[in-house]
Amino acid sequence: MKFIDKSITRKFIFNLVILGLVVAGIAGYFLFFKDMKTVSLTLVLVGVVVILVLVGVFVYLNISKPLSSVLFQVQALLTGKPYKKIYTDRLDEIGVLAYFFNQVTKGFKEVSGDLKDRERMIDELDLAAQLQRDILPLESPFVDGLQVVVKNKPATEVGGDNFDIYTAKDKTYIYLGDVTGHGVAAGLMMTMVNSLATVFADSCNNAYEIMVNVNKYIKSHIKKAMFMTMVMLCFDNKTKKLTFVGAGHEHILIYRHTTGVVEAILSGGIALGMLPDNSKVIKEREIILEDGDFVVLYSDGITEARSSTEELYGLERLKTAVKEYASQYSAEGVNYHIAKDVTTFMGSHKQDDDMTLIVMKRDSKNTATEAVKDHSTTWAG
Repeated sequence: MKFIDKSITRKFIFNLVILGLVVAGIAGYFLFFKDMKTVSLTLVLVGVVVILVLVGVFVYLNISKPLSSVLFQVQALLTGKPYKKIYTDRLDEIGVLAYFFNQVTKGFKEVSGDLKDRERMIDELDLAAQLQRDILPLESPFVDGLQVVVKNKPATEVGGDNFDIYTAKDKTYIYLGDVTGHGVAAGLMMTMVNSLATVFADSCNNAYEIMVNVNKYIKSHIKKAMFMTMVMLCFDNKTKKLTFVGAGHEHILIYRHTTGVVEAILSGGIALGMLPDNSKVIKEREIILEDGDFVVLYSDGITEARSSTEELYGLERLKTAVKEYASQYSAEGVNYHIAKDVTTFMGSHKQDDDMTLIVMKRDSKNTATEAVKDHSTTWAG
């Protein structure tokens, strides 16, 4: 093996033997070719001194000096001071020690880099989570003639679902959106859409105008390929007329209390941010509601929820749940039982995506017995 061939001990013994032979040869010369009387003690002492000097030089150059250099870097590492990589082509014990030191410090640098990346990612997630907490409403507001209950359950610290309820110009806007991706970028887009929708509600006359203007601004200011599916409802507080505009979101479910039928209406349109001008591909449509009718909005995290056997919850199962619970409960009760049903269905399977459920019931009399008691938007299941 190369290591054995280059060993310091082997090299030292070899050099010592050579020196011994040289001294022995000199002594032999004087013993056999010179008069014994001429061999003085001085010569012997000189020979010993020469050997010691040569041994000292060898030890210093081959052991002491390189070992000192290695130990200096090791000491710097252990005391937290700056250290350097040890460059050597030696294959002896010193070389092994230097190689070991370089490998250890390389591992430290990799771990340090990973820790820094992890800390940066955690900081970004914390920032995105804070953005989401700041923009998502914590409570469902009271709307005259309409029971409204919103529940949200992010899959991670930072979700992609976005929703809000606000009133402007005697109209209450209720929207649900789903941003592509997660993290800071998704959080920033959610913040932008939320702010724009609120601002444009004060200057626009309907949900259609709001969606067109929000899309135009997003497309011109967001360079990345990020989109948001969205559906926005507009409830006129004077006429009690309900309209909606879709931007590539999920179905709108409508429960008719007189027939017990659940309708699934396509929201239509195309996701915000996909086209510079979406005015030709979206439109505002009316939903005719009678007292007791329900409207349900949801994100795909509900229909795409999986059981322990990888079965999807699906649209049909959601429609069945709406039909079953809407005939028995208020908007709050329907939301609670659907959330519980989805959670039970998932069982031990982890939540793969954000889940948001908005349940509304037309209640012109604002029935006191059905008044919303839990206004929190936090998912109970």
